[in-house]
Amino acid sequence: MPDRPYTLLSCAVSIDGYLDDGSPDRLILSGPDDLDEVDALRAAADAILVGAGTVRADNPRLLVRDPARIAAREAAGKPPHPLRVTMTGTGDLDPAARFFTGPGEPLVYVASPAAAAAAGEFKGQAVVIDAGGHLSLSAVLQDLYLERSVATVLIEGGARILRDALAGGLADELRLAIAPFFVADPAAPRFGLPAAYPQTAANPMTLLSVRQVGTVAVHHYSMAG
Repeated sequence: MPDRPYTLLSCAVSIDGYLDDGSPDRLILSGPDDLDEVDALRAAADAILVGAGTVRADNPRLLVRDPARIAAREAAGKPPHPLRVTMTGTGDLDPAARFFTGPGEPLVYVASPAAAAAAGEFKGQAVVIDAGGHLSLSAVLQDLYLERSVATVLIEGGARILRDALAGGLADELRLAIAPFFVADPAAPRFGLPAAYPQTAANPMTLLSVRQVGTVAVHHYSMAG
């Protein structure tokens, strides 16, 4: 039996592999067609997971946008939106962030030293879970699966969460949208941070499809060889 949810990674990068640029404003890497496909992925998931850095930098709502998809979820007996999840070692998140504004209470996994303070800070806005002294994606996914009945997770970033999922063998699929321009900023966050990835030349991912979606090229991979 598995001890984690089925996990799909979705991110957009520049053609040279950057997730953003170094400016204070979020870099738009994809267009409406790609965002609509990601919305469909959200609607199919039980939970959406992002790192605390993404909550701070991008201030995402992590909600399904299309009313028809929301209605379809409700008709299937599901909540209108997937569970919103983040993980943080420090608990340093703005309570006014859109991540907390609902509907529904999100989950915040916090390392033990900061858990009590975070529980007070986000009281009534989120369920704060003490994730132990060593905050790990593996433990978070296991808790979601075994304790929260989450069968499918969509991970949307950031760079460290994506690295931990891929290098830790915690992902089942990768959807990578590639924008047709360069960032070339060494200070900017990028996809594929250094790590010992199991997907090597001797053990590659399986390419499932390559499609043009609006202005981006979407590559879809299975982690299975």
